[in-house]
Amino acid sequence: MAEKNDFMKSQLVQDFNKEIAKYNLGPLWEAIPDLMHKQPTPQAAAYLWKWETLHAKLMEAREIFTPERGGERRAIYLQNPGLTYRQPWGWASTTHTLYAAVQLILPGETAPSHRHTQSALRFITNGSGAYSIVQGERIFMEEGDFLITPKGLWHGHGHTGDEPMIWMDCLDIPTIYAIGGTFFENYPEKIEQPSLPDNYSAQRYEGGMVRPIADRIPKVAPLGSYKWSQTLAALEGLSRFEPDPYDGYAVEYINPSNGKTANPTIAAWMQKLPKGFHSKAHRHTSSTIYQVFQGSGYSVINGVRFDWSQGDYFVVPNWAWHEHVAAEDAFLFSVSDIPIMERFEVQREEAYEPNQGHQEIVGEFHALVPEKTR
Repeated sequence: MAEKNDFMKSQLVQDFNKEIAKYNLGPLWEAIPDLMHKQPTPQAAAYLWKWETLHAKLMEAREIFTPERGGERRAIYLQNPGLTYRQPWGWASTTHTLYAAVQLILPGETAPSHRHTQSALRFITNGSGAYSIVQGERIFMEEGDFLITPKGLWHGHGHTGDEPMIWMDCLDIPTIYAIGGTFFENYPEKIEQPSLPDNYSAQRYEGGMVRPIADRIPKVAPLGSYKWSQTLAALEGLSRFEPDPYDGYAVEYINPSNGKTANPTIAAWMQKLPKGFHSKAHRHTSSTIYQVFQGSGYSVINGVRFDWSQGDYFVVPNWAWHEHVAAEDAFLFSVSDIPIMERFEVQREEAYEPNQGHQEIVGEFHALVPEKTR
């Protein structure tokens, strides 16, 4: 091995490498260690954004930016510090495959309709009275609701209520950017007008997971809004039984016409972690973004403790050991790139074996919080 390393560093090899570079050619013998890792080596970092920070900055943005003035959304995205602006795929990336943001809309405001090749979803965290109009259906939003906007569908937002409304956006922007598939189009008029009754799809599914017979034929978005009351009922039903040792009580939002994930490239879950629950650690090739909808606790990610409470967001990168501990009953909404990993047949999961499945804590994460909120 030493003889091989000496040869690779020899002047003969180095001179040849420089020579072929003139012709836009490259030496695989030099590149393969960086191209072919023995296991995933994520560049995305485990990170946590406090609700105090997000809320403070959204309130500042309220005074500076409006949809009318800027022509788009008042949204602040979660930039992963391990994915920098110097990397084309890292800009506006929360994980290496997904983008997440917090969006604020005020009473009387309108965010214009558009469509794009990225799939989008929304999880409603604060307020009521706003709506998203998707393909002619106004979907009024309440806290805990989950909404989908698969790629290619017209969508815009409006607010007929009387209080600020905040939600989480998640899109597969980094993935579509990386494969060169980005297309974007503004609606010809400011915002699409209704062509269906309000909350049409949710009314069709008032019975929960029994579908109208017309939906036996798979559709892209037969159900645009998943109401919190039904999600909570599903979790309470699961809570009568033993929790999953890694994820507690967890349900996945699915497309009722085909049984697949509600959004084609983004999986979305809601988990209930009962007070005192301490999950076992595991890791998987999919990466995950969490929003703490209710409750408090902490997660250990690659040996570092991340304390979280209501409103916080945190990231578990791909192939990172992680486990969760609930200080009180907690509800965690999460999104992941499982469908992407499964599509490429690279989704793997591995249980942490030492110490009865729990990591040793070797550090503690300290979140950045503005001076005014301390």
